[in-house]
Amino acid sequence: MKARTQFIDVAAGRAGSATDATPQTGVDPGLALPPWPHSPTHPANVAAAVAAQQLSEFDLQYEAEERTLWCHFDYSGRPCYRPAVLEQTQQVQRLMRSLSDDGSFGASSLRYLVMGSREPGVWNLGGDLELFTDLIRSGDRAALTRYAHACCELTFTNATVFDLPVITVALVQGDALGGGFEAVLSFNLIVAERRARFGLPEVLFNLFPGMGAYTFLSRRVAPGLAERMITSGEIYSAETLYEMGVIDVLAPDGEGVDAFYSHIGRDGRRHAALAAMRQARQIAHPITFEEMTRIADLWVDAALSLDESDLRRMTRLAAAQDRRRNRKLTSA
Repeated sequence: MKARTQFIDVAAGRAGSATDATPQTGVDPGLALPPWPHSPTHPANVAAAVAAQQLSEFDLQYEAEERTLWCHFDYSGRPCYRPAVLEQTQQVQRLMRSLSDDGSFGASSLRYLVMGSREPGVWNLGGDLELFTDLIRSGDRAALTRYAHACCELTFTNATVFDLPVITVALVQGDALGGGFEAVLSFNLIVAERRARFGLPEVLFNLFPGMGAYTFLSRRVAPGLAERMITSGEIYSAETLYEMGVIDVLAPDGEGVDAFYSHIGRDGRRHAALAAMRQARQIAHPITFEEMTRIADLWVDAALSLDESDLRRMTRLAAAQDRRRNRKLTSA
């Protein structure tokens, strides 16, 4: 198991409404968090907590100057939400909560969580289609429901952040499709480079994106437009989504990180305003876990009603994801 975490000391120089209870999903939460070191306000102790994480699917970095936890997908397999990716995303979210809790490191230890990807040209390709086909063919409603609710928990936490003053940021420098696009939509701030592409292809195999797409997209664009985007299966450019108001910050290719820093301002200058805006959004357009899981249950019903021709199309798309990854590994 790889554990590629590190501490970025920028001071030395740098280039260029949730409740306290976590919703129960039945998904193995993964490894327990390690005990926290003493002297919680010292950045070195925050770095030690970050470095202690044992993760096979992510690369973590903590930046002290802007109090930012950088979390990059570093996939060990297909770049989608396989169970291991889901579980370790939850582990990162628990780390975020601990770094932000007054009882651990103090509220000042973390302002931003930024999620990007080390996979060239890919942010996340969505749900685990191979797993879906196996569970649907076996009629395993309970397992499909656990998976769907775990995805809802993940995106709900991205949006509401345990009601903490932390801003979640999706840094998208490649494709975000299906469940990957759903996840992007759940972040408080979306920064995308022009080369990034987005889409919800579930309609191609007679399904719909049921783990947050409608909930989050209908709060960024008109509900009628959200439904049209969900049912079209169309692939959208970052520029198109920026013009529609779905994406917050559009950056030239290769400049997403700089665009993020430019947007937030230095030394936490805009953090308070952005955190207040997130709270205002939740007041005006509240997101509830109940809403999300009720839609996810509809997705489970629809998935279990797919016929064999639909499942074959799903299998072909999963195979295309594998071929895409294999081509990148070969060319690397």
